[in-house]
Amino acid sequence: MQRRHALRLTLAPLPTLLTATWWLAAPTAHASLFSEADASAALKTALERGAQAAVGLLGKTDGYLQNPKVAIALPRNAEKAATALRAVGQGQKVDDLVTAMNRAAEAAAPKALDLLLQAARQMSVEDAVQIVKGDDTAVTRYFAGKTREPLTTAFKPIVTQATQDVSLARKYNAVVGKVSSFSMFQDKDFSIESYVTGKALDGLYLVIGEEEKKIRQDPVATGSALLKKVFGL
Repeated sequence: MQRRHALRLTLAPLPTLLTATWWLAAPTAHASLFSEADASAALKTALERGAQAAVGLLGKTDGYLQNPKVAIALPRNAEKAATALRAVGQGQKVDDLVTAMNRAAEAAAPKALDLLLQAARQMSVEDAVQIVKGDDTAVTRYFAGKTREPLTTAFKPIVTQATQDVSLARKYNAVVGKVSSFSMFQDKDFSIESYVTGKALDGLYLVIGEEEKKIRQDPVATGSALLKKVFGL
């Protein structure tokens, strides 16, 4: 019986497969209350709300800096210099650099919302199946795959401007330049702006995944009848 059931899932068209996926994850009595259209729409809504929540959390003062999961730490090529500076009582320079990097990310985060919402709304049924069947990082991978390249393009000028406003490059050079004996500091290809942009996006995708997971776990709290209908196991 299980082999025949698995075969039907494999051969089913995508809309049917999406419904079947939810059937595997939910009690039969509950799954029968919604259609594949409901399921797909609910996941899109959860993704949209997750994106909105993530941008709201990160795109404000201390959104990155005070969140230990996404706070942007020093690049590896600055760690030894930072340790040396702290050892001689110049730790404030290190702290200023870390704060400046995170402030740049916080300034850029709101720019992501439109592209993230577009990616959620354009999600295919096949994408939905992969997310539902995937692990806790499925949402993060989906958004990163759809938006990382355009968001890098969108973030970079904002991060660059923000880094100029707080003299981030000068702060960075003030840290790493103090210990010039470390050859790793001579990396000509390193860009503090590119580093901050990449870390800002890493943190954004992580928080989106966490927020979407919360929505699926407690759909009643969202006030959405559709989310409650589909995810309210």
